[in-house]
Amino acid sequence: MGQIENIALAAGSRVLVEELVYSTAMRMDEKDFAGYLALCDASYKYRITAYSPEIRKLMTWLEHDHKGMKLLFDNLPKHNSDQSMLSRHVTVYTVKFEDGGKIADVVSGLQVFRTTNDGGTTTLFAVGKMHDRVALGDDGARLVDRTIKLDTRMLGIGFHIPF
Repeated sequence: MGQIENIALAAGSRVLVEELVYSTAMRMDEKDFAGYLALCDASYKYRITAYSPEIRKLMTWLEHDHKGMKLLFDNLPKHNSDQSMLSRHVTVYTVKFEDGGKIADVVSGLQVFRTTNDGGTTTLFAVGKMHDRVALGDDGARLVDRTIKLDTRMLGIGFHIPF
């Protein structure tokens, strides 16, 4: 395969990866949790972390595998949660391919906006980065691993939905 074909293949793969990342955000905005999990590999791992300068350590706030995420989503209706709408704004920064283009490591910027139900006020809720690992195969792109690294550390009470 020549250089032109490799560039075209990489560009096409990047589009698949970007569309997967953006689709996960849209599914979460719509609270389509089954649709979100359908975009994930069976070996999927998810975590939310934040660095605390006060204790000089990385904190892990949430960590689940595919089965754990399904259980979390299934139990959400049982929680007394803030029902404000969350809107995720994601910008894919980098996509680096490994293993002959079968794996992509992706870094994206994440901004989460919260719109209250009573009054419709929108505020910036959380900021951070998403570090994703994506598998590319004959069936398309699948999310294998996602680590949310938040800069925001004060989220308030009543939020149970992952980012």
